[in-house]
Order: sequence, then C-alpha cells, then structure tokens
Amino acid sequence: MQIAALVLGIIGGLAGIGGAVFALFVGGIGSAFGAEGSGTVVGLGLMAIVSSILGIVGGALAMSRPKAAGILMLVSAVAGAVFISFGYVVAFPCLLVGGILALVASRQKDAAGTG
Repeated sequence: MQIAALVLGIIGGLAGIGGAVFALFVGGIGSAFGAEGSGTVVGLGLMAIVSSILGIVGGALAMSRPKAAGILMLVSAVAGAVFISFGYVVAFPCLLVGGILALVASRQKDAAGTG
C-alpha cells in the first residue's frame, strides 16, 4: 500500500501542477484582455502549485512516514480542489486515494508494532 500511495502522490502532485499551470494560463489570458477577477485566478493558481508541491512531498514520504504522508496528501487534495476546482480534477482523486492508502498503511504498521 505504501508504494501505491507513493506513486499516486507523485502522479497527483504532477497532475495538480499541470492544472495549476492551466489556471495561471487562463488568468494570464484574462488579465491580457482586462477581465475582472483575473488576478484572483492567478493567485489561486499559485496557491494550487504550492498545494501540488505539498502533495508531491507527501507522496515522497509515503515509504518512511506514512501517517505524515497521508495527512499531507489529503490536505493537498482538498486545498487544490478549493483553489482551482475543475483544474484539479485529475489530481484530486489521485491525492485522495494516495492519502487514504498511506493512512491505512500507517495504521497497519502501528498494529503490527513495526512503526
């Protein structure tokens, strides 16, 4: 389960960065045409990049610290979905499932007494 959490965390984080770059692109185009609220879209895109990096870090920690990794991936999934909603459509399920798998692996590790 930890390997699946690692893979899903990294894939979700990279997909989230792609969605965030898309949001930045849309905000930049809106700004170029003088659309109202385009600065907000750019700001939310930047926050989604930070959230995606948090998801990648969570995925990278899945093998060594599964509980922390699970929490980071779940926070990243929810935050990214709040920031750019549809732009996070691929990243959200990857990070959500990866976070759940990491937390389940952490619980199993604790139950076995090897954590």
